[in-house]
Amino acid sequence: MRYLIDTHVFLWFVSNAKELSELAESLIEDEQNKIFISIASLWEISIKTALGKLTVVGKYESVIDDLTKNSIEILPINFAHTVEQNKLFFHHRDPFDRIIVSQAIVENMNFISADSIFESYLKDKSVKRFW
Repeated sequence: MRYLIDTHVFLWFVSNAKELSELAESLIEDEQNKIFISIASLWEISIKTALGKLTVVGKYESVIDDLTKNSIEILPINFAHTVEQNKLFFHHRDPFDRIIVSQAIVENMNFISADSIFESYLKDKSVKRFW
């Protein structure tokens, strides 16, 4: 199965944070699953580390090592993702979250996130949120 992980899920996973749910961890570690992270998540991490609002182990450039080590693939943003984002109701205004959930919908990938707001976006979709 293919899963798209939210930004915080990636950060918690690579730092072995206690906030990561057992289900999320097991889905990511299951070698039968293919795990993706949005380029929007990497952009968000880059911005927040540059502003000093987020610290990652090592420099930001080392994030690619975490992706490679954990076989997490980067999902680029394409026009279809922006079309879906344009149709979404404004349950909240975080542009990173809105494009990431749009990618999950368009790519028909289940979504791993602790944020229950995504249920509002996914309620009539075949995509499900796991936590």
